[in-house]
Amino acid sequence: MTPPTHILVGTIGRVFWMRVDGRGTFQNSLQAKKALQRVVAQGMRNLVVDLERCPMMDSTFLGMLTGAALNLRETGGGSLSVVNANQRNLQLLTSLGLDHILDLDREGTLWETERKKVSTALQQCNESNAECKEVQTQHVLSAHQALAEVSDANESRFHDVIEFLEKELEAGTSAASA
Repeated sequence: MTPPTHILVGTIGRVFWMRVDGRGTFQNSLQAKKALQRVVAQGMRNLVVDLERCPMMDSTFLGMLTGAALNLRETGGGSLSVVNANQRNLQLLTSLGLDHILDLDREGTLWETERKKVSTALQQCNESNAECKEVQTQHVLSAHQALAEVSDANESRFHDVIEFLEKELEAGTSAASA
C-alpha cells in the first residue's frame, strides 16, 4: 500500500516553500494548487516546490505546476523553482519541456539560506482537498491543458486525455441540467 502524501508549506523570508512528502498526484494536486494560488494572490512571487521526499509525479501534478508557473508569469512575474528532484522527476520535467518554464535546481544551489531554515518553517497545508467530482475533473483538465500548451509534442501526447475529460464534463453538465 502506498503511504499517504502530505503537502507541507511555509514562508521563509521572501520565499513560499512547499514540500511534497509522498507522491505528487491528481489526489493532492488541487490542494497544492490552492496553496500556490493563495500566496500568489497575497503578492508572493518566489515559490519553491521541494521534491526531496517525492518519488514520482503524475501528469495532473505536473500540469498543476505548469499552470502555476504560467499564472505567475501572467500576473506580474516571479519564479517557481523545483528543488531536490530525483532523477525520475527531473526526467519527467525535462521530457515535457517544463525546464523552460520552471527553474529546475539541478545543482542544489538555489535558495541556500532558505534551505537551512526549511525544516522548522513547514507545516501541514490547510487547503481543502475535498471537492465535487466536476471541480476535480475541471482541475485535471486544466492541468493537462497547461501541459499541452508547452509544446506540440505535449499537445499530441495529452490530446486523448483532454478530449476524454472535456466529454466527461460535458456529459456531467448535460445530466445536471436535465
